[in-house]
Amino acid sequence: MIAFGTGGWRAVIGDGFTKENIRRIASATAKRIRGEGLEKRDFCVGYDRRFLSREGAIWFSEVMAGEGIHVLFVNLSCPTPQVMFTVKHLKLPYGAMITASHNPAVYNGIKLFTEGGRDAAEEITDSIAADANAVKPEEIPEIPFEKAVEENRITYIDPRDTYLDSIMKQIDMEAIRRRRPRIVLDPMYGVSLTGLQTILFTARCDVDVINDRHDAFFGGHLPAPTPETLRDLQAAVRDHHAQVGIATDGDADRLGIIDENGTYVDANRILGLLYCYLLEYKGWRGAAVRNMATSHILDRIAEKWGQKCIEVPVGFKHISAAMTEYDALIGGESSGGLTVRGHISGKDGLYAAALLTEMISVTGKPLSGLVSEMYEKYGKCEMAEHDWALTEESRKEIDCRVMQEKQLPEYKKKIVKVSYRDGCKVYFEDGWIILRFSGTEPRIRVFAEAPEKEEAEELVRQTRDWLGLKD
Repeated sequence: MIAFGTGGWRAVIGDGFTKENIRRIASATAKRIRGEGLEKRDFCVGYDRRFLSREGAIWFSEVMAGEGIHVLFVNLSCPTPQVMFTVKHLKLPYGAMITASHNPAVYNGIKLFTEGGRDAAEEITDSIAADANAVKPEEIPEIPFEKAVEENRITYIDPRDTYLDSIMKQIDMEAIRRRRPRIVLDPMYGVSLTGLQTILFTARCDVDVINDRHDAFFGGHLPAPTPETLRDLQAAVRDHHAQVGIATDGDADRLGIIDENGTYVDANRILGLLYCYLLEYKGWRGAAVRNMATSHILDRIAEKWGQKCIEVPVGFKHISAAMTEYDALIGGESSGGLTVRGHISGKDGLYAAALLTEMISVTGKPLSGLVSEMYEKYGKCEMAEHDWALTEESRKEIDCRVMQEKQLPEYKKKIVKVSYRDGCKVYFEDGWIILRFSGTEPRIRVFAEAPEKEEAEELVRQTRDWLGLKD
């Protein structure tokens, strides 16, 4: 069965990710578009470097053309945020990206976007999934790709320059030129290299690159910027005496950072640093938005500056919605995605990388020093996070104990409140822990935050043992 999760529809290639299922989703999307009377409007389709991504984009487009909807086909692999930007810039009602983002190489999938370049809301994807599961493959109309191009039902586009120019207009490029930092890029065999190089070379940065070739297996690693997957980048930053190492995930909507000492700087710290920078150096004002598994350092920063911090469920579509509702300044998540007011509503690793480069150029301070300053001003926060694979049986057992019977471990810390808004989150006086099922894989994830790393790790260990999970 086709089911959309927190970051679109994802499935194992050859199992769920098949031509038939792609055609089903395309047909269901077209049905929704016609139902809204939008069939005369263009529809943008893009794809990344994963195995079968271009083919998937072609199959999707053939059905859209067969359904009478004109397709704007991005004819080179590209970042997901570039497609989101194109939907916003061209004022399109819908768009799609063939990608499984940071999932393992055996996965692929589809992300759907709506007007303004936002991730499609849950009610939209649920409706499309239901229709996709009900449609009969033999009833789906399609036009062969080349024929559809000849008949102008599919049009090739290259929106890269417009997208990159938009980012550079929002960044203080002159400040970066004056500082000329040395940077090491790690696109993790994904789609960010051309865009990031263009931005950084235009700002006269000294740039070195690793892991840039096209490899659908991502060098044998998970295409997500984590401490484990960025060992090469850590070494390269030290070898090149760089000011910063920048990595993006497979479809370039998430960011990973290595500081000048070769130390991994997690997404929670980056999010806090950028919020501080926008408030303190640029003089901007506005709320912060974070999901339930992201550091509460944002709450402290917001309170200090007389702003609010809005907590939403996991899934960037919730962050995008809250950004609009509260006219928020910044929104992000602990997995490395963030957005800033004035750019697209979705997460964008290229924009985030450019803004971070501006930050270290304007402040003239090393990243490690900026992190220390933030904790001196707002207090220290340390996070721990782990995840475990689940069988269907173990998932049901945990769901019964935690979500239905409301059982909890006997934590040593005083519990302030418990929320079941998205998984189970327990709030303590000086920290929190959340356990929730992944929306993209059959796994359970546990995140904890406390003043010290060991405290956070102990919360995770206690929860792991109580649930009976094995490392």
